[in-house]
Amino acid sequence: EMNRLWKYALVTVFLIAVLVCLTFLDRREVNEYHSRTCGGVRVEFEAGVDKSFITEEDVKGYISKGYGDCSGKRLEDIDLQKIEEVLNARGPILRADAYVTKDGYLNVLISQRRPVVRLISGSGSWYADASGFIFPTQRNYTSRVPVVDGRIPLRITAGFKGVPESEAEKSWMNGVLELVNFLADNRGWSDSISQIHVDTRGRLVLVPGKGRERFIIGRPEEFREKFEKIEDYYRYVRSRKDEGYYSTVDVSYAGQIVCRK
Repeated sequence: EMNRLWKYALVTVFLIAVLVCLTFLDRREVNEYHSRTCGGVRVEFEAGVDKSFITEEDVKGYISKGYGDCSGKRLEDIDLQKIEEVLNARGPILRADAYVTKDGYLNVLISQRRPVVRLISGSGSWYADASGFIFPTQRNYTSRVPVVDGRIPLRITAGFKGVPESEAEKSWMNGVLELVNFLADNRGWSDSISQIHVDTRGRLVLVPGKGRERFIIGRPEEFREKFEKIEDYYRYVRSRKDEGYYSTVDVSYAGQIVCRK
């Protein structure tokens, strides 16, 4: 019985000693953290995303301009939430996560927006992602996505980032995204359409890579029916006329194909 008590006592003393050591090491680490200064900024990009859309230098520049120089600052004085807010305010960035590591560096993990369409008008050039979020194009990178140009019916100016304000604008933007998805799902059409244009009446006009025809599809909706009518045009109308006979083919009306020279 006495031996058992001695064993319990030794185990208890050992555990207390371990706890004291751990507490001492933890306090030492905390003290070192409070005195440690930032040695620089490391930028990491989400896996699977083209890093050239925004560069490491861009991200560091955003931090420097919007927050300030972090090098030499004590780690505990760096406002990580503020840095994330500065970066998240940038259009191309979907999400930024900032944290510091024991080696004294500020680390930033960047998730980028993925553009699916480019909008070009007289007032500027923008990308839009799959959610309809619009942001300015970047000077160092051009994404190979469908382009919509002309009289873009959105109240956006150079440098705009965000979603359209009115319901009508949101509806138009969502329709354009549906058109882009339709073309992506129908590779034959995607390869043959070289331009998507918005005319002075606000109608969407498809410009094929070959031929004189311009296909007016009107509002961005009911794409399957409209493209079926374009196929009917090639099958039953174009085959009976000389190439280039018609300049415009309007498929925006229900049950009709209106051809004009």
